[in-house]
Amino acid sequence: MATETPSVRSTVRQFFSLERDVLVLSLAMFAFSLGFQMTGRYLSEYLVVLGATPFVVGLYGSFGNVISAVYPYAGGVFSDRVGSRYALTLFGLLSTLGFVVWLVAPLVGPIDLGAVVLEPWLWIFVGLVLAQAWKSFGLGATFAIVKQSVPDDRLARGFASTETFRRTAFLIGPLLAAGLLFSLGDRGGEDILPGFLYVLAVAVGFGAVATVVQHVRYETDADSFGTEFEGVAQIRRDLADLPETLRPLLVADTLVRFANGMVYGFFILVITRIYELDVTLFGYYLNPAVFFGVLLGVEMVVALVSMAPAAIAAERVGLKPVVALGFAVYAVFPALLIFAPADPAVITALFAFSGLRFAGLPSHKALIVGPAERDAGGRVTGAYYLLRNTIVIPSAALGGYLYDSDWALDLPVDALGTLTAGPELAFSVASVVGVVGVGYFLVFGEEFEAYA
Repeated sequence: MATETPSVRSTVRQFFSLERDVLVLSLAMFAFSLGFQMTGRYLSEYLVVLGATPFVVGLYGSFGNVISAVYPYAGGVFSDRVGSRYALTLFGLLSTLGFVVWLVAPLVGPIDLGAVVLEPWLWIFVGLVLAQAWKSFGLGATFAIVKQSVPDDRLARGFASTETFRRTAFLIGPLLAAGLLFSLGDRGGEDILPGFLYVLAVAVGFGAVATVVQHVRYETDADSFGTEFEGVAQIRRDLADLPETLRPLLVADTLVRFANGMVYGFFILVITRIYELDVTLFGYYLNPAVFFGVLLGVEMVVALVSMAPAAIAAERVGLKPVVALGFAVYAVFPALLIFAPADPAVITALFAFSGLRFAGLPSHKALIVGPAERDAGGRVTGAYYLLRNTIVIPSAALGGYLYDSDWALDLPVDALGTLTAGPELAFSVASVVGVVGVGYFLVFGEEFEAYA
């Protein structure tokens, strides 16, 4: 068993030596990840341009949390019944159609039904139902494949290798979006709409090509068909069978993700509407929307560089300290961002710091799937994420409510003065919830024996 460090070079080399079906699936994952990363981080601004309030942006985030909670488990059940090839094709078609719905939303305009008026931003919700379909296929399977293929004491390295490849799309996507916004958008202004329509059109192209390629090139000979879904009883059994060692991790992870979910969709609004950060780099003017894409690129460069060393460090110090580091970055970033000076250099440094949250991701995944039986990694992963993502559902709506509110509360302690709702409160509460999660994990979190 090779123990090569999962560098970018070794990841690419391993990628081209993969079996055909895995190679096809990886290429499709890369293409769809590009489409999602080009569009997803800009959708909050897109919603506002289409007339949505910040509270609606929060509702959109919670709606996405519902889909993230339901789709992975339901998608796995569906794939087991119809086979991977047809499931992949259907999910790919639906995702591509979702990008199309996002693209045509501004062209539809308000629809007056008499009692209600359907605003254009409602179609972004509809598009999300479709666009997220492809993601529903691979979560549990990815965990299970790594679990079955890598020794227990190298799990973090195994996940670092797959994450490095996948996160490359996370780097290229925002930078490609920023390039399109710069070259085809409103260079001198702050209107995201003209350039973002080109971004969505390119995402449609990626989705269409990936769907066709995976359908034509994916072999069906090895497809297996699972047993019939047993309903709620099966879900309860899978949740009850979660290893005891995962309980503290699940509690802490849920708190940290709840905190992140409260404000994740508002990061772009902080840059484009609160700070209105524009820069001139090498003689080229970058408006706030373009600069946000550059910030995401900086964040992902740090993520790609840090994941492999962090996975190696985990083999020496254990998974728990590395996971705690990632959780801590998640927790403190919102407060650091909202109270930072509106200086491009400072904000760039903060997004570079944010990239370190991904350093703990391979170790986090190893800590989830490590205690599972060798043939139960997919089930354990599905149950874990189903429970975590279900609890996190209201986070974005709560964050949107605080962000969009203007009420004030006179506190009983004079030194504290008046507590005013708005972005600062939303981001501060998020950091407090995240820090509680980090503290809980440090006290109660358990190490995986293979790394102890």
